[in-house]
Amino acid sequence: MTIKNITVLGSGIMGHGIAQISSMSGYHVILRDIQKELLDKAMEKVKWSLQKLKEKNKITSEQAEAYYNNITPIIDLEDAVKEADLIIEAVPEDFNIKKNVYKDLDEVSNDKTIYASNTSTLPITELSKLTNNPNKFIGIHFFNPPQLMKLVEIIPGLNTEPNITNEITDFVKKLNKTPIICKKDVAGFIVNRVFIPIVHEAAYCLDRDKISMTTIDSAVKYKLDFPMGIFELADYTGLDVIYKATQEMSSRDKKVIYPNPKIAELYNAKNLGQKSGQGFYEYKGDKYERIDLSEEKASKYDPISILGVASNNASWLIRNEVCSREDLEKALNLGMGLKTSIFKLVENRGIQNVVDKLKSLEKQFGEFYQPDEYLLNLK
Repeated sequence: MTIKNITVLGSGIMGHGIAQISSMSGYHVILRDIQKELLDKAMEKVKWSLQKLKEKNKITSEQAEAYYNNITPIIDLEDAVKEADLIIEAVPEDFNIKKNVYKDLDEVSNDKTIYASNTSTLPITELSKLTNNPNKFIGIHFFNPPQLMKLVEIIPGLNTEPNITNEITDFVKKLNKTPIICKKDVAGFIVNRVFIPIVHEAAYCLDRDKISMTTIDSAVKYKLDFPMGIFELADYTGLDVIYKATQEMSSRDKKVIYPNPKIAELYNAKNLGQKSGQGFYEYKGDKYERIDLSEEKASKYDPISILGVASNNASWLIRNEVCSREDLEKALNLGMGLKTSIFKLVENRGIQNVVDKLKSLEKQFGEFYQPDEYLLNLK
């Protein structure tokens, strides 16, 4: 089949962003939500985003108008999906909410329609079982904001037909995005499998090493070549996102993550990061604020345990054939902004030093830190 008509379910940050980039790539787009107020707000954000592109001379006034008019906001579900070749579900990251959505969808959609979930952590195979056609179900994980982020993780479930994976890969390419196929439906997929555990590890470093957040963040930025500090990145991502991803990943695989109670504390206190004005750091005003990090602060700390956890989970992904090393490094570059590949960082720090640190942590805190075979064989 050829995908022409797309319906996006959910008009939040991800939903309206996916609708916009799909419209800009020539697809006919329906944006569906349960209230007119939500759709009006979403369309205003699309208009604002297109206006910014016009101001930067990336699109013309005529294009901005055409792209905006190519998105039709609809409340009625049956009307929203009757012509859809592809339905992209971007509702809140809650299994029960998605379950209800798919139940309603199956009653009104065409058997030939592809279902794609924009989940960042929920198991694709389990979600597919909520539908009448699990063979036409796939994960399509856009990164926030979809308008700017180039990476899209594609996650086939156990029952997904190969031609569906091919269709979605072609669709992502037509959006001018970079598709990376997550070959196994594992907890955290690719990027979150590396990112979420190191947020927890950084929180443990605060207590174990009696060091400040800005010192750790400076070391992560300047010694590990991250675009920003790990606490800063967590606040930017949202502690609610990290907490929910932690819960889901941990429930699927106890070895993937070593939860630090600080994340749950921040979540329960509604200190969610930039969006709430308080997370690991405190923020003032609506504008995005950068934390004051420096190479001088970086010189006072060795983030080897953070590098160890990141490279260990990266090694697990490669050894278990979830993705190739090349795809892993491309995903971490595009999804997390890593400027230097994770294994190059390990090589620079000394493979044996990283392995020894993991073994020391394993002895103190348990099997989560056990060095992966792939990492051991790098020596």
